[in-house]
Amino acid sequence: MGKVHRLPDHVANQIAAGEVIERPAAVIKELVENALDAGATRVEVEFRHGGRSLMRVEDNGAGMSRDDALLALERHATSKISLADDLNRLASFGFRGEALPSIASVSRFELQTREASSEAGTEILVNGGKLEHVRECGRPVGTRIEVTHLFNSVPARRKFLKSDLTETAHIVQTVRLYALAFPQVAFVLLEGGREIFRSPRCTGLRERVGELFGRQTAEDLVEIEAEERGLRLSGLIGRPAIGRGTRHEMITFINQRPVDSRTLNYALLESYQEWLPKGRYPVAFLFYEIDPAAVDVNVHPAKREVRFRDEAQTRGFVIRALLSKLRSLGVEATRAPISVPVLRPVSPPPPGAPSFSLRVMPPTAASASAATSHALPSAGGAGSVPLGTGGLSTPHSGSEPVSTSHETRSPTATTAVTSRHWRWLGVAHSNSAVFETPSGVVLLDRRATHERIWFERIQREVNAGAVPSQHLLLPVPMEFDPVSAAVMKEQAPFLREYGFEVAEFGGNCFRIEAVPQWVEPLEAGNFVRDWIGGLREGRFSGGRGQIARDALARMAAAKAIRLPELRTDVEARALVNDLFLCENPLVSPSGRATFFELTHGEIARRSGRSQ
Repeated sequence: MGKVHRLPDHVANQIAAGEVIERPAAVIKELVENALDAGATRVEVEFRHGGRSLMRVEDNGAGMSRDDALLALERHATSKISLADDLNRLASFGFRGEALPSIASVSRFELQTREASSEAGTEILVNGGKLEHVRECGRPVGTRIEVTHLFNSVPARRKFLKSDLTETAHIVQTVRLYALAFPQVAFVLLEGGREIFRSPRCTGLRERVGELFGRQTAEDLVEIEAEERGLRLSGLIGRPAIGRGTRHEMITFINQRPVDSRTLNYALLESYQEWLPKGRYPVAFLFYEIDPAAVDVNVHPAKREVRFRDEAQTRGFVIRALLSKLRSLGVEATRAPISVPVLRPVSPPPPGAPSFSLRVMPPTAASASAATSHALPSAGGAGSVPLGTGGLSTPHSGSEPVSTSHETRSPTATTAVTSRHWRWLGVAHSNSAVFETPSGVVLLDRRATHERIWFERIQREVNAGAVPSQHLLLPVPMEFDPVSAAVMKEQAPFLREYGFEVAEFGGNCFRIEAVPQWVEPLEAGNFVRDWIGGLREGRFSGGRGQIARDALARMAAAKAIRLPELRTDVEARALVNDLFLCENPLVSPSGRATFFELTHGEIARRSGRSQ
């Protein structure tokens, strides 16, 4: 007997399901695509428990006859193509005929359908790939597919599913993409009978974006339209300086198909690099149209990725179109000033001014005044504590050196910090404070230093349950998409610990009524959006765990940086003292070194002379 044999159909279908059905959202994607291919003008999607227990997609499309419905459950049975050359003229989402048999092989699959020419509909039930029954049923024209107990026949696959919240987010994102692609189609999304969103047929993309992402987002967008040698780009893009902390609102379509195109994403980021700071992402809903023969949509089993025949042409056209639109908006006039590196002249110390070592002296009136002048800017109020006067830790007594013992500190660094005399020379390139030491020169990264100081200050305030905050005279309104709104409701108590008070304002709308003193009111909305976006992307855990606290504190520290001028030796001394009152003064919360030292030996080696 030969070693090679033909796999049974149900095994082959389960293997195909492993490629096509990655998670419940992939089932929804395939069924919604079939509904749109059938010409539906209304699509209703319902699911429960992240899609594990139920997924239902119902449409008013063309429907199928009894024979077509049975044939649709056979592998590679399709009405979309007949010849290989048809792949160059694809005008539909599905074409391989693998989706329905793959789904039916790993679930309990019930299909009800009727076409306009039939008086009765057809009901087909398949359980784990086994046909249970085929019978007539009453139903309107269109198709209804119900998928329950996903992956029950392959429990190993079920173990790889994420939490219900994560799977729900993927389902909602999937349905939103197709709702954006087809504004003229009404969409309803339900979770266990609860309405997540209901969007009637819209007159255009802007109206649909407002329905799904909020009116506030839609108002910040401008239309773009460009054509060039058979290529066309249209849609809505954010105005300059309108950015997000995540890529959730960078959405691209190719010939109306939602795709994650690296080429289009890079073109978007490159076009906005002058208008958005690093780490911020543009808001864009872009539709790219190209000859179907010039793009291959069959390079990924789930059709998430595409390949262009000429990547450079696509990228160049999109960048030119975006830059032209951005410049036409007069962005040169509103562009944030670019700081030019300036080396401040080093002023000699005043006569008799001593160099200093890192020691914390008992507070005196003079030292308190100096520290207060150096304190980081805040919104003011009774909760403000000048750094360097006990706001970060208990002051050390007398002339005892500040202890810098920490498990991450190297002996060399500790010795340099605690026993060497540093003399301030000036500020280079607006960020680096330069100090002379007996062993060389130290460059202190002022931004990293302030981040470390603020990070530990905020952590201490939270741990003590005393975060100073201020109520806003005019609350800051925010509008989220349904998934982000659900996350916002869950995170409101956690944010309250950090000084934020966020109240629901109906639907998916919220308003920030109070902010901590380290956040400017105008920045509060962006800060909260970044936090919610980070949670959705899984960059840090939710709830009240230490990871979430650290992540929020790092974001807070980064937002709190408004570098004050460093003009005098006293201010420089206060800054260094504040740094070494921290538990870990050597690195910023993100892991950047706060300072480094060039020794005499290193300087001599670099200049090619002996010491």
